[in-house]
Amino acid sequence: MFIRRLATTTKDKFQYNPNYKFKCGLEIHTQLKTKYKLFSLSETSFNDEPNTKISYFDVGLPGTQPKLNPEALLLALKASVALNCDIQSFSKFDRKHYFYPDQPLGYQITQQYYPISKNGYLELDSQIDDSEGKIGIERIQLEQDTGKKYGDIIDFNRANTPLIEVVTKPDFTNIDQVFAFVKKYQLLVRHLEICSGDLETGAIRVDVNLNVNDSPRVEIKNLGTTGDITNALKYEYNKQIETLENGGTIVQATKSWDGYVTKTTRTKENMIDYRYVPDSEIPNVNLDKNIAQDVKDILPEFPDQIIKRLISSPYNLQLTHAKNLLSEPEQLQYYETFFKNFVNPDANKWMFQELFSAFAKLDKVFDVNLITPEILIKVANSNHSLVTKRLILKNMIITGKSLDETIKSLNLESEIPQIEELCENIINQNPEVVKRIQDGHENAIQVLVGQAMKITRGKVKANEIKEQFLKNLVL
Repeated sequence: MFIRRLATTTKDKFQYNPNYKFKCGLEIHTQLKTKYKLFSLSETSFNDEPNTKISYFDVGLPGTQPKLNPEALLLALKASVALNCDIQSFSKFDRKHYFYPDQPLGYQITQQYYPISKNGYLELDSQIDDSEGKIGIERIQLEQDTGKKYGDIIDFNRANTPLIEVVTKPDFTNIDQVFAFVKKYQLLVRHLEICSGDLETGAIRVDVNLNVNDSPRVEIKNLGTTGDITNALKYEYNKQIETLENGGTIVQATKSWDGYVTKTTRTKENMIDYRYVPDSEIPNVNLDKNIAQDVKDILPEFPDQIIKRLISSPYNLQLTHAKNLLSEPEQLQYYETFFKNFVNPDANKWMFQELFSAFAKLDKVFDVNLITPEILIKVANSNHSLVTKRLILKNMIITGKSLDETIKSLNLESEIPQIEELCENIINQNPEVVKRIQDGHENAIQVLVGQAMKITRGKVKANEIKEQFLKNLVL
């Protein structure tokens, strides 16, 4: 019970100690969005019944041969270009030996000595990332995933799923940088269709390496959410300081995070413990010297470029709106189409305050096909009042009917009454209100406008009615 209270205090009142330097690096394991596995023709699987998407090679049967999936290689190259890495013209695979039940081969195929790329970086921009700094990328290597253990069941569907392991340099000097980097990385790989980008499903798994004052580093493995990453780092930072201040020493080790504390699972293995040897069954990867430019030419606009464009003129979006659009490609395309064709200073208002709000109020997920950009423009440019326009959007979302069908069902297609004559009649019926207006109480005109709006049932804009009253009253 004491441990849980301590952990809560650590989360709520965390502070850096100026006498202890925070130093951190990340290892990010990223499942590649391929149809087939890394070295077999088994389909990749994320939600299927256990052991239904496996081949002989996936479960390590003797005599089966690996064959590299070129789609995985292409996605690894895309990640390398996006992270400003130097793609290596020569790379090869190694066997990393260790014996766990979820590793059927008895070794993992990886690229320890000759990775696909090296020496990259990812820039954190305070304008869009709420943090800043240039984080170095030591290397990116292609490797296979392991199976997954559920109690007494081992599911090999995940075994041999293609991964890239992105190893950063220990350039993080605070937790805000770590958080910003992981979020930026998620957005980048999702946008480039390299990975689904999900932490919670295990598509991205993060290991953090932390030390204070250059003491031996402690690795915390398999952190599944940004909250876990943040809280585990806070706890471990304080724990290492406490150990040093009590006269203890930090031992290089691997730890896990249980949501409250970090726990040592083993003292850290060295490279020799894994008995790395070249994989003799997989050919070396030899790439053309111009491959980086070729890959760059097929990549779309990067997230940072899109965000900076959206928060600048002529869009002038709020940063939150820009990031939300970027995370939903269909919505981004919808917005850009709408903005391009609806030349109006209220374009953002119509998109976010009217359209998105209409779906949210009805607890509906925004459907880009239900109200197309062209239909939204027709609604926004119609002569109906804002109240009526909102009613039209609401009914279209509820019923799924077309714009014409909705207008007909709401009885909005009848002829709009003659405004000049209507206003004149209302003026004649309200001499006391007219006198107040003429005596200088200009706001009293809203009484007349309200009556006209009620009669027209919102078919005419309030501003048009008000202008007509002003003309009739010669104000």
